[in-house]
Formats: sequence, structure tokens, C-alpha cells
Amino acid sequence: ALYDQAGFVLLSDVYQTSTFGPWKRALAKVDKEETFHLRHGRTWLRKLVKDPGGKDEVQRALDWMFILTLEWFGLPDELKKHSEQLSYGFKGKSNDELRQAWMAEVVPFMEEIEIEVPAHFDAEADEYVIDCPFPARFDEEKREWLLHQSPIDWDDVLARWRERGPMNRDYVRTLQRGYQTTSLRKAA
Repeated sequence: ALYDQAGFVLLSDVYQTSTFGPWKRALAKVDKEETFHLRHGRTWLRKLVKDPGGKDEVQRALDWMFILTLEWFGLPDELKKHSEQLSYGFKGKSNDELRQAWMAEVVPFMEEIEIEVPAHFDAEADEYVIDCPFPARFDEEKREWLLHQSPIDWDDVLARWRERGPMNRDYVRTLQRGYQTTSLRKAA
């Protein structure tokens, strides 16, 4: 539900506001499919949280995925150096606006199903506020966010993204071996 909602927020923005015809036409179908995924995910989450064990699993998944998904929307607007996507009409909302739109869907739903979320709505500021260090440090060995430490710099987040995790080298080697094997078969 978190990732699907993020995809829906990102792609809906492009679908609703893009001036680029090929994207808009392709996203008409994707928009409908993502709506199905959202309904399906929410239906299952409602079922899972009725069981104490299921609720614990959902909470663990949220603890892992919430921060990661917040990062998916990219650099905060004040750090963004390139705004061509907005100025050329490829998308209609900034990274921070998209992050807020995602939280506006996810936070109330998680509260409804009684899952703790590290964010809340600040009525006075009229926006969602993240209640933990963000961006957060990540311990790769333990596979957990270090929310008791101070936030990290976005350069550290970008470096982590570029590394793509500890298994990335093995994954790339496996793909390359498969490609080389396929190429050799075609050449024979």
C-alpha cells in the first residue's frame, strides 16, 4: 500500500498535468491499474491488522518502508537544482508537494487501521510533519533505520541510492553472466 500509493501519486501527477502526449496516453491505462492495486492493498491491510500477528507484521513493514518511501520523492525543494520537469510540464507538483500528497493518503489510512506512523498532520501549518530524523541513517547490516540518531545529509542518501544496497554487485554480475551466455548462444 505504501509503494503503490507512492507510484499512484507520482504517476497521477504526470497523468493529470503533463503536456507530453505520449506519457499522457500511456498513463491513462496505468492510472486505472494503480487504482486497482491501491484498493487491493488496502483491503488486505484491513484484513491483516485484525489478527495481532498480522498487525505486528504490518507495523514492521511500515517501520521499514515509510522512511524509504519518503525518500523516493527526491530532494527537498530547497535543495533541488533542476526544475525542468516542472517548467516543461512533465509533472505538475514539486518533490515536497508530492511527498505531502503521499502522506495525506498514507498517514490517515494507517491511523485508521491503528498502525503507528512517524508523521502527523499539523493543522496550524496545514501540512504533514515527519516525526523522526529525515533523511535517516540506515544500518545495512541490521537492515534498520537509525531513528535515534541525527538526520543525515541528502548527499549520503544519494550515495546510498547509487550503491543500491549490498547485493547490487552480485545482482549485476548475475545479469551480466546471463547476458553473456545469451550472446554466446546467439553467436553460435
